[in-house]
Amino acid sequence: MLFEEKIELFSRLLRERPVTWQGSTRPPLQDADVYPKTESGRLDTWVGVGGSPQSVIRAARYGLPLMIAIIGGPPERFAPYVDLYRRAAAQFGTPAHPVGMHSHGFVADTDEEAVETVWPHYRASRDRIGAQRGWSPVRRQDYEAEIASGSLYVGSSETVATRMAEAIRTLDVGRFDMVYTSGSTPAAARLRAMELYGSQVIPRVRELLAGDDVHTVTQEVRA
Repeated sequence: MLFEEKIELFSRLLRERPVTWQGSTRPPLQDADVYPKTESGRLDTWVGVGGSPQSVIRAARYGLPLMIAIIGGPPERFAPYVDLYRRAAAQFGTPAHPVGMHSHGFVADTDEEAVETVWPHYRASRDRIGAQRGWSPVRRQDYEAEIASGSLYVGSSETVATRMAEAIRTLDVGRFDMVYTSGSTPAAARLRAMELYGSQVIPRVRELLAGDDVHTVTQEVRA
């Protein structure tokens, strides 16, 4: 009920016109307006989903773009969610926006440098979260398996671009957001990662996907 009411209200507020609304999870609104206004008249918004079919359908029902948060495991396991979103949008008669994906990664001058730079910070962050959720301590082989075939895009520009292109093809997404920080990764290494991502990875991904029947791809790098 909370998710249903919040997203229903949110979808109305995005129109940037006075809203009259009543539900059970917050006080009612009477001609409530939104400030400041955007120049476009609507705030660009994506709904993040980590694996709930109900959330996928909800995003389609309100005509909101879908961002799939993939933090572990093979990206292809999320293909059914992309298909569900498009089928649901067709049934609701809402726009089937290009789907986005969101994963962690890191770029360095060589594969070895990237792997070794990220590992201690990834382990510390992963184990801190895992202690709260009952996970076993992460092993080096688990980390390397995620890089090889999971959802860690860590390596040289060519390695990261190749893996990104594979995931984009597999899921047929139109946007890739890469989170380039893992714990306290050194600032100099993060700056170099951003430089390589913008100057080498993105052009290479577009080159690899040229001529493919996939949605227009936008890449972003996020802290």
